Amino acid sequence: MKHLLSLFDITPAQTAEIIELSASLKSEWKQRQLKPTLLGRVLLQIYEKPSLRTRVSFETAIVHLGGAGLFMTEKEAGLHGRESLADVARVTSRFADVVVLRTFSHQLIEDFAAVSSCPVINGLSDDFHPCQALTDLLTLQEATGDLSGKTMVYLGDGNNVAKSLAICCADMGVNFVLSAPDGYQIEPSFFDKIRQRVPGASLVTEPDPIKAVKQADAVYADVWASMGQEAETEKRKKIFAPYQINAKLLAAAPQGVKFMHCLPAKRGLEVTDEIIDGPQSIVFDQAENRMHIARGLFSWLLE
Repeated sequence: MKHLLSLFDITPAQTAEIIELSASLKSEWKQRQLKPTLLGRVLLQIYEKPSLRTRVSFETAIVHLGGAGLFMTEKEAGLHGRESLADVARVTSRFADVVVLRTFSHQLIEDFAAVSSCPVINGLSDDFHPCQALTDLLTLQEATGDLSGKTMVYLGDGNNVAKSLAICCADMGVNFVLSAPDGYQIEPSFFDKIRQRVPGASLVTEPDPIKAVKQADAVYADVWASMGQEAETEKRKKIFAPYQINAKLLAAAPQGVKFMHCLPAKRGLEVTDEIIDGPQSIVFDQAENRMHIARGLFSWLLE
């Protein structure tokens, strides 16, 4: 049984395979050559956290492939207490062909997948966001060509997005640079785990944002306070202010550098309007590519 709970669940070769498959399906989609390869298949999404891109992209993707999508909140599904999580997983996975979970606890997704009789995809947890990272590398490839030797610079909190992006960059031969203040960096042991997976992976921490972007092909931002961290918002605004992506910061990067963001963005905080709406921004290409990665994943897991 194949699942995608984090990118550690698949090999670097499979990472590349999913991105290549998604790119091929996108090419067909552009020509309106939609093939119902998953006719009759059912996607079930169960969410604790609200979503725009994740929910719509996955549901659209399964429809494009000939299937159908269902959605439940965690309360409707009874993830917490109405019955055991294992029983919820056993029942729903008999109705669905693939389940997407979007939760706070990554352990909840692990426990669900352990007894599920169908593939499970992590649509986001506090620890990992694998589908976003796959999307990001597909988008960077479209924008810059061959990924080998390119440099991705992530500015801000070393969170679930940053960690998944670090894994995916290593898998695809992209140099990953994290620029974050003390206390918000990715722990060295996590980078060590990636290097065990991809020997020679380029994973660097550079606290100075100006130095960090010097060789960037893309600079990447996420919100400074993620869902569940709202109480820390004001504190984080002060700590992360030097990491805002603005015209002054991008002036230190090479000409042609791309700006990326997983969205939703807090405009005026982690990025200014002139950057996210400017010619260097590829954030809405990223947003669209969530759908194409979802189609690739469904095809890879189910065909």
